Amino acid sequence: MAAVAKSGTPSLSTTHPSSEVLRTGKRAAVAVAAGDALTILNNTTVGLASGAAANAAAVVHGFAAVAAGVGDSVTLLGRGVMMHYGAGLTAPADFYLSGTVPGGLDTVASVGGTVPIACAWDATQIVLLPNR
Repeated sequence: MAAVAKSGTPSLSTTHPSSEVLRTGKRAAVAVAAGDALTILNNTTVGLASGAAANAAAVVHGFAAVAAGVGDSVTLLGRGVMMHYGAGLTAPADFYLSGTVPGGLDTVASVGGTVPIACAWDATQIVLLPNR
């Protein structure tokens, strides 16, 4: 297994994502970084998704558009949105929810991350494929 490293701070590369792929109105239960895979914890909060186990934490509802501190508002990016994410990515390549890095991506499936949640578009960009 190989973690997919972020190169700098991930940022939106889709110029005008539609409202159907943006989710707002939740607050961060933990500090999150831009590009982290997130799961909705309850009606008001999101947390880092984790592929360590096949449970509710392994459900990826979206990816953080920007960094947020505990209690800050979070925008989740959804299916089909593109992000500047890494360096030296090889397209096409599928990425899975990491079983060791909460909110992170991996090149191989984990116990809870059995379906791709992103794919490489080119050497620096990924297409988001949250599983919810």
